[in-house]
Amino acid sequence: MRHLKAHRKLGRTSEHRTSMLRNLATSLINSREERIVTTLPKAKELRPFVERAITLSRRARNLSDDDAQALHLRRQAAGFFHAGNTSVASLTGKRGQLRPPRTAGVAALRRLFTELGERYKDRPGGYTRILKLGHRAGDASELAIIELVDNPREIEAAEAAKKRTKAASSKKKASKKAAKTEPTEETESTDQSE
Repeated sequence: MRHLKAHRKLGRTSEHRTSMLRNLATSLINSREERIVTTLPKAKELRPFVERAITLSRRARNLSDDDAQALHLRRQAAGFFHAGNTSVASLTGKRGQLRPPRTAGVAALRRLFTELGERYKDRPGGYTRILKLGHRAGDASELAIIELVDNPREIEAAEAAKKRTKAASSKKKASKKAAKTEPTEETESTDQSE
């Protein structure tokens, strides 16, 4: 029986798999295009992983003024990313040298709770989309794009499509009006010639 065998192993140990999913989640949230290209099984495993983190940020955004609960949700979401550089002293190496910057996981957590939590505050799930790309040339593994929905590029494309349809419909109306007015002018000219 296949009970309690919910996830793919992806040919890795559990520690390696968790670390890989954290890295993929960080890459997805920090990417400018809000999309990454990976293999299809990895994308399918990443989807619930990232959506749980986004749900935590959405729940924190929807809290009215409970700062303790919001902090608790933020710390829970931090478990989905690598923390990095927490044990480094305030001044490392030579005197006066600045502390190295925190890792991408911290930046991903910040972006998750500021920008993405606000964007998805009214959306009850389904924050990602998987698009199949076909097979990779080298090893014939199936590739996919996993992206966040309602991203700025997608909204911009929808607005441009609306403008195009609106402009096309206004051109049709203008051409119909012009076609209606032309025959009346022709009939008037024929009436005058008689």
